[in-house]
Amino acid sequence: MFTPYEELDALLGDLTRSVRDILGDTFVGAYVQGSFALGAGDRHSDCDFVVAATRLPRGGTEAALRRLHDGIPLRPGHWTRHLEGSYADTASLRDLGGLGTPWLFNDHGHRELTWDTHCNSAHSRWILRHHGITLAGPPVTEVVDEVPPEAVRAEARAALPEVLDSVRSWASFDLAWTQRYTVTTYCRVLYSLRTGRVASKPGALAWGREHLAPGWGPLLTQVSADRGRGWDPADPPRPGSLEATYAFASYAESFAA
Repeated sequence: MFTPYEELDALLGDLTRSVRDILGDTFVGAYVQGSFALGAGDRHSDCDFVVAATRLPRGGTEAALRRLHDGIPLRPGHWTRHLEGSYADTASLRDLGGLGTPWLFNDHGHRELTWDTHCNSAHSRWILRHHGITLAGPPVTEVVDEVPPEAVRAEARAALPEVLDSVRSWASFDLAWTQRYTVTTYCRVLYSLRTGRVASKPGALAWGREHLAPGWGPLLTQVSADRGRGWDPADPPRPGSLEATYAFASYAESFAA
């Protein structure tokens, strides 16, 4: 078992077989990272993957991967709409010198692949290196070098002042989901800034309740307790929760000073 969900395991196995066939002798390995690698994945998570190849997919190989991912969300089941991941070349995946290289990226639930740096971050590499689940290929430690704590902290410090604007660029604050996501993201960034490591969403909220100013306890508890509400376009934020979130954002951003 790769995850707690039989359906998801079957999908990951099928994806790996299909991708291996498409990439041929350039295929190196397939790995799960993100929340499931951190042991915190649930029905409200997406499943993050990284496929490593000796070179970036181009031409007919890229076209075949695009056809594959165009069809996956149309299949029956829950998890077919909740994959997210990238196709990386081993040279840029190996160490931090490859940061900034766009990889062929499948955004959560989308059918169209794009070239993006979304998965190419110190944050994602740290999870992959320390907790990645091998679907096929060599152990992940043979594919990704150690990520220094200083690199994780530096990335978090740079991200902290941009969290609110970044979330606003793609999510509506009319949704309760966005309020919870924003608070959780700040906790994850603060955790990385303080520790040089990466925490899961529940883990970061638990850390925040223990280590941040006590006055934020009710907000962090609300976010944790409401995770089961999932993403619902008809679910507005709880009364007062947005105001508390914006205040928490100001508090969190002071740590980057």
